[in-house]
Amino acid sequence: MVSDLKEVSILITGGGSGIGKGTALYLAKKGCKVTICGRTEKNLLETSKEIGTLCNYVVGDITNKKDRKEIISSSVHHGNGLDVLVNNAGNMYRTPLENLEEEVLIKIFNSNVISAMMLSSETVSYLKKSKGSIIFISSVHTKRAFSGASPYAATKGAIEILTKVLASELGPAGVRVNCVSPGAVPSLINKRAGILTEEQIEKRHKFLASEHRLGRIGTAKEVAEAIEYLICAQWTTGAILDVDGGLGLGALKD
Repeated sequence: MVSDLKEVSILITGGGSGIGKGTALYLAKKGCKVTICGRTEKNLLETSKEIGTLCNYVVGDITNKKDRKEIISSSVHHGNGLDVLVNNAGNMYRTPLENLEEEVLIKIFNSNVISAMMLSSETVSYLKKSKGSIIFISSVHTKRAFSGASPYAATKGAIEILTKVLASELGPAGVRVNCVSPGAVPSLINKRAGILTEEQIEKRHKFLASEHRLGRIGTAKEVAEAIEYLICAQWTTGAILDVDGGLGLGALKD
């Protein structure tokens, strides 16, 4: 297990808020050279200023091939190569099955799955050179069946099987592929998707806190700690690491 993360080059998608931001802050404190990307420059700039010179940010949409190319190029330049890709960016789509819209469903798969696959494909030559790793971010939605969440849950299910297939495929080249599956963590994803208001989000967090066996929702830092472990654990690949406070264990009963 690697104990010194200084100079490790990491690209984190969706790094301007939530888990992505928390991970960037946490790993930069460990000495990593971090590149964050996203579509909102204000959030990226704030995160970059908070971190300092170890952080590089790129405004771009990972569903766009040209933007992905620019993001990767900037990351490799900033880090003098690339050691870790954290596929964190994603969007939410919740709706009852009878209200499913094909265009929105295609868009969410493009955002949550296809773009992550393409980034992994487009960075793999650098990762093979560095004997690095890919880390995906899944969700407790693959463990708990929440009504109305079929589109989002399906994308995260795809991410988990993708983790295992790529771990098998890339292992002989020395590239490890793992996945973190978080429970509820404060994030802009529901607000950004226009699903819930601030008041509704607060109410939902209170409900979800009671559903976690540990009695609270998690923090971005706690997810970042799991990501750190997977970066460092050199004999771990194909793992789906649950970091969910026990939410995935099922509904609480008396």
